[in-house]
Amino acid sequence: MDSLIIYEAPKSAVGNNDFAVYVRKRGMVWQELFVYEAKVDMHNVRRASMAYFDMDGEIEVRIESRLQSINRVVIRPLSYDLNFFHDERTISFTLNQPRKLSIEINDDRFSNLHLFANPREEEAPSPEDDQVLCIHPGIHRTEDILDLLELRSGNVEHKTLYFAPGMHYLEEMILRVPSNTTVYIDGGAIVVGSIVCDRVHDVVIRGRGILYLSDFHRFSAFRGVRIIFCRNISVEGIITLDPPHYSIYLGKSEHVRIRNFKSFSTRGWSDGIDIMACTDIEIEDVFLRTSDDCIAVYGSRWDYRGDSSHIRVRNAVLWADVAHPLMMGTHGDHSGDGDNIFDVRFENIDILEHHEPQVNYMGAIAINAGDKNTIRDISYKNIRVEDFELGRLLDIRVMRNKDYNPAPGNRIENISFENVQYQGTCSNPSHIFGYDAKRTVSNVHFSGLYINNRLILQPEKGVVELNEFASEISFAT
Repeated sequence: MDSLIIYEAPKSAVGNNDFAVYVRKRGMVWQELFVYEAKVDMHNVRRASMAYFDMDGEIEVRIESRLQSINRVVIRPLSYDLNFFHDERTISFTLNQPRKLSIEINDDRFSNLHLFANPREEEAPSPEDDQVLCIHPGIHRTEDILDLLELRSGNVEHKTLYFAPGMHYLEEMILRVPSNTTVYIDGGAIVVGSIVCDRVHDVVIRGRGILYLSDFHRFSAFRGVRIIFCRNISVEGIITLDPPHYSIYLGKSEHVRIRNFKSFSTRGWSDGIDIMACTDIEIEDVFLRTSDDCIAVYGSRWDYRGDSSHIRVRNAVLWADVAHPLMMGTHGDHSGDGDNIFDVRFENIDILEHHEPQVNYMGAIAINAGDKNTIRDISYKNIRVEDFELGRLLDIRVMRNKDYNPAPGNRIENISFENVQYQGTCSNPSHIFGYDAKRTVSNVHFSGLYINNRLILQPEKGVVELNEFASEISFAT
């Protein structure tokens, strides 16, 4: 049976008036969604739009353009092949399953509408449960939430700054979650601050609400969700708006699941999900529009020491306004023997943008082995890359990045690409480069690599280029 759930926004929520968005079950009354402001693109920060709802079955959508006439409409990812109708002012279509969409009018990717049709939530936790912190609709400071958790004041990092117009002064911006706790952020709730899981276990952070970190200019190291030295952590369903640093930051943790997570960022080092020295990580059904790497996998960094392995990323939509959508390998144990990054799988991923003017940071899909790292047994399957502004499709290199690596990487081996498709105009060739005769790239296999509908069956100058330190590179249909 069709179902539709919408969430009323708090009165002081920061909205955007570019679009009006309406949804309904077929033949029923239209219901209007609140359209939030979602800032995008570090190069030139602009005010895009975002709206969300939950659905099951079949839902009709109507979008009105309030500021400009509609001449052309693109709804991405293009792989969804979504049928729609538009006239001078409206766009309409029907969804028969949850989707994460970018609706773009007149080729404008920066004042677009991001529409998140979530799956209907199942088995929401009971607010009466002693191990559940339920954050109801409204705008909440972390100090108010801490009262509910009955934590001692010593568990909070105290800060003060002025928040956006119409909001409040904040004294406590970090919510530290104890073990065996579910933090449930209800739809229509906005939490002003950051959530930290530090040396805890069995924590769930879920719901349909928002972590709001926009305009945190004084505290550049703040992340949306920090998960360090933890095990058995789950993050599901929430949205993060403009964290100064990573959206989700994983350090020396294991058995972490991230599902149906959405995020936007506009600052340097505001990556989406970064993984450092972690094992058994699952990332599924995420939408990340970030101004640095969308997803990055590293070995040792800072206090987090060791290999990274057994990582799965599935069913993702990635949009890098800056840097790489998919990245691995830069950081490792350069003072010792290096780390191993292995058994990492990426599957069913749409890459909507890659914009990087710096040659050393190009690559919609990048494996950059530095810091004595060995990267092996990595696979990419069913990856669709749409036309991007600037960069290159693939960058597979053993390298030394002078900004981050005291030492070059060790080697890259056993990498597979199956059904990777790029449609676009970017002319920078893909690179597969070893560093020297001892630090090589080997055994990279392509099965079904298509560039602008052309099957690539061998290295080609200007398309896929190798150097003398890359060997056993094979291509097949």
